[in-house]
Amino acid sequence: MGTDADNVRMFRTGTHPCGYWADRQARDLVLDPHDPRLPQLYPMALDWGFRRSGDIVYRPSCVGCQACVAVRVPVAGFRPDRSQRRCLKRNGDVDARIVASVRTGEHLGLYRKYLAARHPGGGMDDHGAPEFEQFLIGSWNEGRFLELREHGSHRLLAVAVTDLVDGALSAVYTFYDPDDSERGLGTLAVLKQLEWAARDGRAHLYLGYWIAGHAKMDYKRRFQPLEGFNGRGWARLQA
Repeated sequence: MGTDADNVRMFRTGTHPCGYWADRQARDLVLDPHDPRLPQLYPMALDWGFRRSGDIVYRPSCVGCQACVAVRVPVAGFRPDRSQRRCLKRNGDVDARIVASVRTGEHLGLYRKYLAARHPGGGMDDHGAPEFEQFLIGSWNEGRFLELREHGSHRLLAVAVTDLVDGALSAVYTFYDPDDSERGLGTLAVLKQLEWAARDGRAHLYLGYWIAGHAKMDYKRRFQPLEGFNGRGWARLQA
């Protein structure tokens, strides 16, 4: 993993309930959260299938299960398919704006509304400002918020929390107004992140973990070409 990875400490967590399958237990491999080199190690960790949640950089390390596959889109090769083009057309009245990753009351209100609708009883229902800061912003990463707003009214429709690393963007989390679900705001957020990465000349957009057949995760396969990390390197995943 190179000299930057020399003496990197990693820990394996104890078992905890899986966030994707209610009947499974999960474990994670975690980089030492107190390592002062985390900002420098983070791009390399993404390339090795890790992900950030708050200040924690982790990778699933579950006994007997390899369902979670880290995925990324090679930006230069991406072309929206017919469904994605329809999503862009349907949202022609939406403005995208990149802003600092600073929480506002508007952001927090939309986040809480999204959690109440999308993850009721999932343990995140009572998230307030401290949890927002801890989970979405963190203390050491370079992040931005990609805001999606309705043109004219400037009503906030969605926020895509995005990390900037050398040569890539990483899609950390997206929350949106559940009253506008017909817009396909989750898909639109990824499309706008891909446009952003292309403008910046970045090679990849990391999309976190894809799980085949999972209702909330399988959509990532529609962004082609898509690469998955197989434990040794990245390989093309077929649509």
